[in-house]
Amino acid sequence: MGVYSNTVSFAQYRVNGELPQQQERFEWLSAALQGRIFKSIEQSAEEQTEGWTCTDATDDPAFVAPGEFWRDRYLFFSYRRDQRRIPSALLKSHIGRAEADYLTKRPELKRPPKREREEIADRTKLALLTRALPAPSTVDLSWHMDNGLLTLFSSSGKVMERFEELFGKSFENLRVQVIYPYSRAKALLDEADQEKLATLNQAGSDAALDEIQSNCWLGEEFLLWLLHGGLEGEGFKVCTKGQFDIGTPFSAWIDDKIQLQGGGEGGPQKVAVSGSQDKYLEARSALTTGKAISSAVIHLEKDELEWRFALNAELFTFSSFKCPPVKVEREGVEDLSERESAFYERMYLLEAGLQMFDSLLLQFLQQRLGDGWQTRLQEIATWLEGEQA
Repeated sequence: MGVYSNTVSFAQYRVNGELPQQQERFEWLSAALQGRIFKSIEQSAEEQTEGWTCTDATDDPAFVAPGEFWRDRYLFFSYRRDQRRIPSALLKSHIGRAEADYLTKRPELKRPPKREREEIADRTKLALLTRALPAPSTVDLSWHMDNGLLTLFSSSGKVMERFEELFGKSFENLRVQVIYPYSRAKALLDEADQEKLATLNQAGSDAALDEIQSNCWLGEEFLLWLLHGGLEGEGFKVCTKGQFDIGTPFSAWIDDKIQLQGGGEGGPQKVAVSGSQDKYLEARSALTTGKAISSAVIHLEKDELEWRFALNAELFTFSSFKCPPVKVEREGVEDLSERESAFYERMYLLEAGLQMFDSLLLQFLQQRLGDGWQTRLQEIATWLEGEQA
């Protein structure tokens, strides 16, 4: 699923470091991307390759003209990884045949020596690799040059790790930092509320992994707050900068699927509740036994437009993020103008959805850090313990 898809999964990063002056930026970016450009291995026996490629021309990347990867304030390109894969059963079968041929010529041996077995395995694997075509995998990304926000259109931990490594090698003076719940919350708050949030920070250091693992409460409480507020018909308004005007009303609620997790005698216990819900009785029952929401499907609605996505409470990665549809009428690379228009519309809708999400998070934080939080907690507790049938 790429940026042109109406349903995507993604993680977001903050790009830290100083960029060159505007007049020098294109040459610098072009050189950095060409330095780690994707190179095909179809005509070789190499097992895998990775690099940057042009989203609209994945087989022929160049990065020599701005239109190939630069759209207004966005850099727009893709990470590509090709890999040859040999099924283990097939490899084992061919190695067995090669060893049998070796023993046929040496009847005095019952099995090949260890070193010879290793060489047979290497030769067999190489022979099979030369006959296997590499399977391509591409992940789009969009880098907003004005605010330093980078969106990687994948929420896979392995893909995120490989992207971060390649980005660091390509842009040595820049660093990407994944945006996780505590860092996202901090960025939304003013200085006074940042100090209040710091008093609730349970991490022992400012390392990202520590702040993620030590502050799971933030995402869990946010989803609990939204579950209660959505079912109670609480109204929400846009309160962060973006595509919609400040004060624009919208609706938000949790439905379709909610996952909960909590400790137990036999280790972590998980509960999944699926399907359209009325009162979420099963989820409420699990919450009263000490379980917390680990992920949930959030719905957003403004006028007749709808957004829907699954939010991971621990990491704030977004899965199956569905925006109002944008149709690319012609898929051919020759019609780049239409694809460019679709790109801008997709980014508009994506950023509009994230603006409403950030507005929800900010409204939660303002209540969580305010004097009325204990009252809200009591309301939630009363709701959870209410009639369950």
